[in-house]
Amino acid sequence: MSKVKITIPQLKEYKQDSRKFTMITVYDYPMALLVDRSQAEMILVGDSLGMVVLGYEGTVPVELNDVIYHLKAVTRAARNTLVVGDMPFMSYNVCKEEAIRNAGRLMKEGGADCVKIEGGLKVVDTVRAVVDAGIPVVAHIGLTPQTASMLGGFKVQGKDPQAAKRLLEEAQMLEEAGACAIVLECVPAALASLITEKLTIPTIGVGAGVNCDGQNLNGYDIIGIFDKFVPKFVKKYASLAPVILDAFNNFAEEVANGKFPTDEHIFNMNEEILKKIY
Repeated sequence: MSKVKITIPQLKEYKQDSRKFTMITVYDYPMALLVDRSQAEMILVGDSLGMVVLGYEGTVPVELNDVIYHLKAVTRAARNTLVVGDMPFMSYNVCKEEAIRNAGRLMKEGGADCVKIEGGLKVVDTVRAVVDAGIPVVAHIGLTPQTASMLGGFKVQGKDPQAAKRLLEEAQMLEEAGACAIVLECVPAALASLITEKLTIPTIGVGAGVNCDGQNLNGYDIIGIFDKFVPKFVKKYASLAPVILDAFNNFAEEVANGKFPTDEHIFNMNEEILKKIY
């Protein structure tokens, strides 16, 4: 049975039916093609591309054009998978008008089906404005990597009663503002479960426990080819880095020893034509 792209309204139906769904973060055509062939319903082209494919230390340096560039590659492959485009740092923070304009670019130029906006109370009005402009928004609370420095680093959020209450209230406000789903990153499982229970929109967990409506992991973590750092919530389903490294080394050794290319890898030429050159 072939996969059919899930729609925004169907996400809410999934929650109502207690049906779990999966979002995988990827940034390029070959990986998106594999996700599109898989059972996963969603792809996130996240600003984590700054660390995974651009080599930055964090997500802050990522530009809107970086996300659009990678979105274009992903959406060429992901014909049957809902694609979420991440709004990078300072692409929505200055004013609502700029947020609408930039979110529109992710959809018009990048081909995204919806956008993701990090933040709680401070972005509620921005989320409402973008949604009112006809652009679906996935909200994102808990650990928000773009503002990790203000949070004291990449740490679990909502561990004390006051912080937990604030996250619940922010989730409810973002739902009221029109968000179609909400990512809960590095939130204690019990709190994520409570938020999931209180909302009518689906929650997507990133290190937030099994009771979220959906789960998100980075595809490059899943297959074990990005090992600069591995968060606690990551589960590796394969370890391809050593396999790839062996392939590269085998290629280099065969070149050095004159074993590659062989006759089966070359193009032959009629010797009579070659003689005419001299």
